[in-house]
This record gives sequence, C-alpha cells and structure tokens, in this order.
Amino acid sequence: MADHLKTLSDKDFQALTDARVREPARFRQALPSRRRRPLVGEDGRMLLLAADHTARGKLAIGSDPMAASDRHSLLDRLLTGLADPRVDGVLGSADILEELALLGALDGRLAIGTMNRGGIVGAHWELDDRVTAYDVEHVLSLGLDGGKTLLRIEPTDRGVPRTLEMVARITTALADAGTMALIEPLPYRTRPDGGVELDPSEDALIRTVAIASGLGSSSAHTWLKIPASTNPARVAAATTCPILLLGGDAGRDHDRVFDGWERALEVHNIRGLVPGRALLYPQALSVNDAVDRAASLVHPSVVPTLEETPS
Repeated sequence: MADHLKTLSDKDFQALTDARVREPARFRQALPSRRRRPLVGEDGRMLLLAADHTARGKLAIGSDPMAASDRHSLLDRLLTGLADPRVDGVLGSADILEELALLGALDGRLAIGTMNRGGIVGAHWELDDRVTAYDVEHVLSLGLDGGKTLLRIEPTDRGVPRTLEMVARITTALADAGTMALIEPLPYRTRPDGGVELDPSEDALIRTVAIASGLGSSSAHTWLKIPASTNPARVAAATTCPILLLGGDAGRDHDRVFDGWERALEVHNIRGLVPGRALLYPQALSVNDAVDRAASLVHPSVVPTLEETPS
C-alpha cells in the first residue's frame, strides 16, 4: 500500500472524541446545518468516495486484514480526497458522515447515508442485509442527499425475498420524498465451503440490474451502484436508471481499473464512480494521484483547484 502523509492533526482528531464526551449534540447538528448543493452539476455526473465498508466489518485491503481499522487514517484519507473539488461527496455510515461534517469537510458536498449494513463480512448470516445504519426517517430529517441500499441476490438464500421487499419499501419512501435512492444490486453465489462470493457472470449482473430497476412504487429517484464489467454497455442497457460504478480493491493493477472506468463512462447512463478502497487505500499510487485520475475521468471539463483540508 502506498505511503500516505497525514494532514489531519492528532489534536483535531482527538477533538472528535472530546466532542462526543462533552458536546454530543454537535454530531447531530453537523449534517443538517451544513451547506447543501444540487445532486448533480451541469455535466450530470457524480464522483463519490465510498466509506461504508467498516460498518459491515469489511476492513481488509489486499493482504492486510485490518488495513481500514485505523479511524484517524481513514478520515485523513477522506479529507485528502475531499480536498479535490471534483469529488462530489461521500457515501458513509452515520459515524463517518458526522465526523466529516463536524470537521467541515461536507460543506457544499453530497452526503449519502448507507442503510442496510447487517450482513457482517464472514458471518453465517452475511447475506442477511438488514437495516442497521441509517433509516429513511433519518436520511430525510438529517438533510442527507440520498440513501444507499445493498441488494445481494443468491438464488438459494431464502432470506432474499425479505431483502427485496425492504429495499423496495425504502426506494418508494425516498422517491416519495424526492430523494436519491442508490441501490447496489449484486449477484452472489455460495461456495462449496458454505461461504458466499460475488458471482462474476455478466448475465447474472444484468439480471440483478433489471430486478433493482423495478423495485418500489416509483423509480424516479433510483440510481444504481454496480461493478464495472467487461461489456458495460450490455449491462447498462438493462435500465435507464443512472449508474455509478464501484471500485473494489484494485491491488496494484490500477491501470486496468482506470482503463475499465474510462471505457464504461462512455456509456450514456453510466454517470460516475463511487470507489472506496481503490482511491482511499491505493497500493501503487498516492491518494492524491488516485483521486485525481478518477476525477479527471468523471469530470474531465473541470479544472481542479485543490482546497485546503478542513481543520
């Protein structure tokens, strides 16, 4: 993993804990009081930093099983990414979004709240993706710009219908409020050892995209978050919903990942990226360089002017 020079001081980081102890109301006030912005700009595109993995116990990056376990490092990497004005915002759980808002880093940026984080990585119930983070009521009352749901479909899992019903209900409620419903539909399969893994079949991905597009009583505010595939146009043809591509763990093969994103972003309804580990924990690049490359793909007409990191 590339070295990362910290810019968030120990003093400012420790102040977050002090605020939790002495002034916890500040965390509740930070998000609704921040300066808001439209969901998309003139180019109709979006670059989000995904920071909701830790809420599902997903801390591993590459060969390091605990790489994302240091909160100071994670926040610092997010601040580094947000210093680029082409980064539109962050997808995260309440703890991370509140901390970033308290640091002033989400003023004029999007805050998308992750919702169903119950499928803990490696647990026997991993595919039981219940709501354990934001719910619809708090996405709306805290002034978030959208809510994200995870929809993993494994054909033999009897719990999938419950997840489908839940995601449909959330999608309807967010649409009724005129708020972005970001669905992450992923095809899964069970391994011989009983564990689960992402199904790499493009046909399976197309099927989940079609299913997710039809969830809820309105798709007016539905966006989809999916992996980049070998034939992105074929996958995107299953829907007119706008699509953001996730990043995953790029390892040292960043050129392959960025090249795939570049090809995919030529498809009309693929409107941006929502990478996490690929930009925040790059193995062969600095965070600055990884974010710059991604931002130049999503917002090629915007000239970057780096902002000062909030203190």
